[in-house]
Amino acid sequence: MPDENTDLTTIDSLKGAFITSLTRNNKKIREDRAIAIGEAAQMLYKREVEDTQLAIKQLKREREGLLDLSPTTADSLVLASDFNPQDFVAKDIAIGVKIRNLEIKLEIASKRYAHLFEAPASEGDA
Repeated sequence: MPDENTDLTTIDSLKGAFITSLTRNNKKIREDRAIAIGEAAQMLYKREVEDTQLAIKQLKREREGLLDLSPTTADSLVLASDFNPQDFVAKDIAIGVKIRNLEIKLEIASKRYAHLFEAPASEGDA
């Protein structure tokens, strides 16, 4: 805290984060904003890639689970009369389509993530 005899008329006599923040130049302000925006976008993009990977893994497990015809115990089997082949085929194909769509999304997101956040930027990139 300045005492009463200190000359406060020059910027050099003022110290601390508040004054430093007030005296930042445009380049530093843009740089700080770019860091904040870049970190947030990178984190969200990375989460999207990871969430898509997890969703694919879960759907593959679900699809394999359709083959388990012993839902109650390890010793029992679904009776032939209880098995609905139309439902099985419909669910299996539907899960397969979801997996394929997520694999396409993952491929696009992974490549774009690498381009946006891992590869060095050059002037001609878009």
